[in-house]
Amino acid sequence: MPPKTHGQTGTPGTPNETNTNETTDNPILRYRKIAGLQDCRNPRTQMENPRAALLIVDVQAGFINDATRHILPKVDALQRRYEHVYATRFINAEGSPYRRLLGWHRFYADSADVPLAFQPVENAVVIDKHVYTCVTPEFLADLRAKRIEEVAVCGIDTDACVSKCAVDLFENGMRPILISDACASHAGAEYHDCALRILRRLIGRTQII
Repeated sequence: MPPKTHGQTGTPGTPNETNTNETTDNPILRYRKIAGLQDCRNPRTQMENPRAALLIVDVQAGFINDATRHILPKVDALQRRYEHVYATRFINAEGSPYRRLLGWHRFYADSADVPLAFQPVENAVVIDKHVYTCVTPEFLADLRAKRIEEVAVCGIDTDACVSKCAVDLFENGMRPILISDACASHAGAEYHDCALRILRRLIGRTQII
């Protein structure tokens, strides 16, 4: 994704005492419990809904700076809660619109920008992409084959690839849940915050936590 940025938002906190069934049925309570990194000493004890997947967007070495570094431990903890984990890597191909129209040449294949900035869990599927989105017919077919109905989305940049993936999932019948505290924009918090405001209009407030 071309140069862009980060930020933060939230919803009211989860009550101290939460009924187990209520937490399971309410995505905001459920994801707040996960994003709060509870019980991280034994993360597999609270595995997420098997019909939910986690999509980690472009958490790559070249996008890590002071505006994004804080999400790394959150992403690492989140991925340990899911049976189905996908992680994307953006590669800026020769002749891409990012090179031709934006004059942005970073993230070329084999550059130091491209590697993931975290160690993906063993079951993670790593997807290389050359555009903002990873939501292709093949990706959707894989989700449907696994009977996945809901995709939690986190990563970099909130205002670029994260937004595009979330909207594309929404438009293809999946429920995206954007975990805002585990998203950022390497261009700065103001870009992240603006993206969250727009996403509330595009995919709905209840899909952003």
